Amino acid sequence: MKSGVQHKSVYRIVSIIVLFILAFLFVFPLYWIVTGAFKTTQQINSVTPVWFPTEWTLDNFVRLFARRTAPIFPMGPVGPAAIRWLFNTVFMAVAAMILTCITASMAGYALAKKRFRGRAILFGLIVCAMALPKQVILIPLIREISFLGLYDNIWAVIFPTVGWPFGVFLMKQFSEGIPGEILEAARIDGANEARTFATIVVPMVKPGLGALAIFTFINSWNDYFMQLIMLASTENATISLGISTLQAETSVDTGMLMAGAALAAAPIIIVFLIFQKYFTQGITMGAVKG
Repeated sequence: MKSGVQHKSVYRIVSIIVLFILAFLFVFPLYWIVTGAFKTTQQINSVTPVWFPTEWTLDNFVRLFARRTAPIFPMGPVGPAAIRWLFNTVFMAVAAMILTCITASMAGYALAKKRFRGRAILFGLIVCAMALPKQVILIPLIREISFLGLYDNIWAVIFPTVGWPFGVFLMKQFSEGIPGEILEAARIDGANEARTFATIVVPMVKPGLGALAIFTFINSWNDYFMQLIMLASTENATISLGISTLQAETSVDTGMLMAGAALAAAPIIIVFLIFQKYFTQGITMGAVKG
C-alpha cells in the first residue's frame, strides 16, 4: 500500500515537471516576441540575449504604423495600414466564426436527430472531407471564387471556412446527446423546427458551440495559406499577410516585425481567455460522448 502511494507521488511529480517544461517551451516564443516588441534595436541585436527589456520603447510600433498607409475602413480615411490589416483579420475571423457556428450546428443537429435517405453517406463524405488538405481543392476553389467575383476580397477567405467539415462533425457529436424525448415534447407543444432548434438545441449544445467558436476563430486567423492565395492588395491584406510583406521588404528591422507579431497574437489570446470555460467544457464533454 505504501509502495503504491509512493509510486503515485513520484508519477505526479514527474508529470508536473514535464508539464512545466512543455509549458515553458510553448510560452517562451510568445514571451520573446512580446518583450522584443518593446526592446530597443540595440537590445534586440545584442550578442548577449536580453531576456527582459531594460529600456522600454514604443518605437517598434511607431515604425510599424508608419511603414504603410491604407484606408482604415472601406471607403474610410487613410491611416496606418497595420490598423486596416488588423481590422480585416478581426472581421474575417469573427464572420467566419459566427457563420460556421450557425451552419455547423444546424447541419450537426440534422445529421444527429433527423432520419433521411442518404444520411450515412453524407456523413461519411463529411468525414472524408476532413482528411483532404486544402491544397487538393485549391484549383477548383480558386475557379469558384473567381467566378463569383470575390478574388482579392475578404469574403474569399471567409466562405471556404463556413462549410468546415470538422465543425459539422463536432456539432453532430454534441447533438447526439440531446434526449429525443425533449424534442418530441417540443413538437407536441406545437413548436416548429426553428423554435425547437433555437430554444432547445442551441442551449444544450452551447459548450460545443463555445469550443467550435475558438477552433474556428483560431483556424481562420492563422490560415495564412488561404490568405496568401486569395488576397492580393494592401487594403485587403490580413495582419499575418501584411507582416510577411514587410518582412520581405526588410531583413534588419526585427523590432518592427516583433511588434507586428505581438499585435497579431493579442486578439487570439483575448478570445481564448473569454471562451476558455466553454472550450474546456466542450472538449471534456466531447471526449466523454465519444
